[in-house]
Amino acid sequence: MRAVIAEDSVLLRVGVVKVLEMAGFEVVAEAGDAEGLLAAVEEHRPDMAVVDVRMPPGFTDEGVRAALRLRQRWPDTAVLMLSQYVEERYAAELIAANTSGIGYLLKQRVADVEEFIEVLRRVADGGTALDPQVVAQLLVRRQSDPLERLTGRERDVLALMAEGRSNAGIADRLVISESAVAKHINSILAKLGLERAGADHRRVLAVLRFLEGGA
Repeated sequence: MRAVIAEDSVLLRVGVVKVLEMAGFEVVAEAGDAEGLLAAVEEHRPDMAVVDVRMPPGFTDEGVRAALRLRQRWPDTAVLMLSQYVEERYAAELIAANTSGIGYLLKQRVADVEEFIEVLRRVADGGTALDPQVVAQLLVRRQSDPLERLTGRERDVLALMAEGRSNAGIADRLVISESAVAKHINSILAKLGLERAGADHRRVLAVLRFLEGGA
């Protein structure tokens, strides 16, 4: 697996490079701004890009805009966004634009090396990963919408789905069986009116429905 990283903080960039290498990635390029990221991806065509949300010159949403352009031009390149703060609309925008190979984490998660490596591999394999704090804030905000029909346990399951957990991962986190997880997911999809789509697509749609309120 080949990766590029775009991060203006040299210290954090060095740390992320070390973790990427521990996870088995070859870091083929580093960049300090959005234009440098796009140039590096065009030159190296990596399997993954790790991108800071806010980069020079404006330190607003340059990284997000670059990530969206990147996925339009090179859709096979997985993208993991790193952010200093919880910014839900960016997570929603990224996943709405492309539902595979996308992750959004707070920078503090890099310190938990084992968990960070798990997320890197999940996203590189085409999965999704949302920071638990993003999911927690969305849960607090969802008070008057179709998600009200979900039970407390179903909301727990949907929150873990939004983080990108597999059925096995959800079962392990909630200390329930995988069959129980499957039943909860089927109930969630039915309550959200997603019965007619394909199984994988329905799962993504459920997560997007969850994110819409935070966009």
